[in-house]
Amino acid sequence: MIKKDDLVIRVAGESGDGSTATGEMLAQAAARSGLHVFTFRTTPAEIKGGPVMFQVRASNNPVRSQGDAADVLFAFNQEAWDLQHQAMAPNAVLLYDSEEFTPPASFTGVAYPMPIGQIAEGAGGRRGKNVAALGVVAALFGLGLTRLEDIVRVKLGKKADLLEANLSALRAGIAYARTMTKADPFWMEAHDERERLVMTGNQAIVAGALHAGIGFFAGYPITPASEIMEGLAPILPQIGGAYLQAEDEIASVMACIGASFGGKKAMTATSGPGLALMGEAIGYASMTEIPLVVVDAQRGGPSTGLPTKMEQSDLNIAVYGGHGDSPRIVLAPASVAECFHLTAWGFNLAEEYQSPVVILSDYSLSFRTETIEPFKLSEYPVSNRTTPQDDLRPKEYKRYYINGSYVSPMALPGTAHGQYTATGLEHNEYGAPAYTPDAHVQMSEKRWRKYEALRHSREYVRRFGSEHAKVGLLCWGTTAGVCRGSIFLAAQQNLPIAMLQVQMVAPLPIDAIQEFIDSVDVVLVPEANYQGQFARMVQAELGVRVHSMTQYTGLPFTRLSILNKAKELMGLGLPELV
Repeated sequence: MIKKDDLVIRVAGESGDGSTATGEMLAQAAARSGLHVFTFRTTPAEIKGGPVMFQVRASNNPVRSQGDAADVLFAFNQEAWDLQHQAMAPNAVLLYDSEEFTPPASFTGVAYPMPIGQIAEGAGGRRGKNVAALGVVAALFGLGLTRLEDIVRVKLGKKADLLEANLSALRAGIAYARTMTKADPFWMEAHDERERLVMTGNQAIVAGALHAGIGFFAGYPITPASEIMEGLAPILPQIGGAYLQAEDEIASVMACIGASFGGKKAMTATSGPGLALMGEAIGYASMTEIPLVVVDAQRGGPSTGLPTKMEQSDLNIAVYGGHGDSPRIVLAPASVAECFHLTAWGFNLAEEYQSPVVILSDYSLSFRTETIEPFKLSEYPVSNRTTPQDDLRPKEYKRYYINGSYVSPMALPGTAHGQYTATGLEHNEYGAPAYTPDAHVQMSEKRWRKYEALRHSREYVRRFGSEHAKVGLLCWGTTAGVCRGSIFLAAQQNLPIAMLQVQMVAPLPIDAIQEFIDSVDVVLVPEANYQGQFARMVQAELGVRVHSMTQYTGLPFTRLSILNKAKELMGLGLPELV
C-alpha cells in the first residue's frame, strides 16, 4: 500500500439514505485523528429530496480547496454513479452497493462491490447501512479509523437503543472490509494527532459574532444562512442578548437597526433574495450612520435561483444595492477561519465607522467543514462605537458633527441631553431635516469620506506566490482558496504565478491592488458569476484592463482549471480582454 498525504473521497446517494451523514462522520473522524479536512456537498432544493453528494478531502498538509477529482467514489445507487463518475480521477477506486446496481464493463478501475444493506441487516437492521458504509470506507483506507466510534456516539447517540444498533452496524462494516482483498494502493494515516477545531463557515460566523459582543440578532429562515440564526438563538438569551425570528427580511433588518440605535451590537443573516429586500433599510443605516452587520450567504441567482448551489453573484448588490449614494463596507471571507476573522472585524468596523457592514459568504463556505487552528482571542480586540465623553448641554448635541475623522460621537438613548432624530431624510449636524444644497453636500461628503483610510489600507489584502510573477491572480471570496491551490501546483512546476486575495471589496483597497497589478505582466480575475463582477469593478475603479475568468455552474472552480488558464495567459496567444 502507498501511504498518501492527500485523499479525496466522494459519497453519493439519495437524500434520506444517510449518505450525507456518512460523509459528515467520515470528515469528523479524519479531523479528530489529526488530519486536515475540507468538505464540499451538494443537496437537492426540493422538499421531496433527490441526489446528494458529500466530498471529503483529507490531508496531512493544510488544504484550501475541495480537490480536483475524487480518488474514491462510494455510490449508493445507479443515479449516484451516473451523476458522479465523471468526477473520478484516472486511477480512482469505486465502492458500490451491489444490491442496487452494477457499474458498466467499461469501468476499468478498481471496483469493490458490497451488499451494504445486507451487512447492516446482519448487525441489526438496514437502517444502519450508512454507518456500515462508514466502517467499510474507514477500514479500507485508514481514514479516521481510530475515532469512528467516538464520532458515532456524538452524532447518533441521542437514543441509547439506536446508538447500540449504529455501533453494531459500524463494527460490521469494519469487519466486512477486513475480509476483502485490497486491490488499490490508497492508505491514509495522520502524521500529527494534534487536536484542531472542526467547524463550518456558518458556525465560525456565529463564533466571530459572539466574540465581537453581539447583543441582538433578528432573522428570517433562508438557505444557506439559517444555521447562523439557529446557532445564535439558544445562546443569546443566556448571555444577556436577545433573538428574534421576524416575519420577513425587512422586519429583521429594521429590528437590528433599532437595537443598534439603542446601543446593542446587532446582526442579521440572509441570502441574495433577502438582501434585495433589505436594500432600503441598509440605505437608511448609511444615512443615519447606525452600526449594522448583515451576512449574505450567497447562492445561485437571480430570483430563487439555485438555493443549494454556490455562486459569487451578489457582489454588485452588496456593494451598490440601494437607491441614492448609500456607502457601506463589504467583506468577503475565503475560508472557515476567515468567517470568524472577518465577522469579528466586521463588527469592529461597523462600530468604528458607524456603518452597515455586509459579509459575503456563500453556500459552499456556509456548510463545508474545515479543520482550523484554535483562535487566539487576544489577537482579536473588540471595538465599541464612539460616544460623547463630556457632559452634553441642552439642545447643543450635534449627532452629525463634522470633524477630522468624519465619524461623530453617537449618543445612546438615556444620555442626558443626547436626544436626536435618526431620520432617513437629509439632515444637518443636529439631525434635523435639511434640504438645502449645502446640507446635502456636507452630509454626503461626511458619509463617504470617513471610509477614505480604508481605501488606502493594506490590512485587508493578502499576497501569495512568486515575488516576480508573470501572471497575477486577483481574487475574492471562496475562489481565493482554490487560487492558493493553483499557486501551490504552479510552484511545483516552477511557474511564476502570484495571487492577491482581496478581503474587503468595498471600499476597494485601490493602492494595494494597483501595486499588485503593476508587479505582474498579466492579471487574471477568476470568480463564480456570469458577468465578471469583480473584474468590472476593478477596471472601473482603477482604469486598468484585466482578464476575466468566470464560472457559473453552481460549483466551485478546480485548481487545475485556474492553473491551465494562467498557463494559457503565459503563452503567445492571449485571449481577448474584457
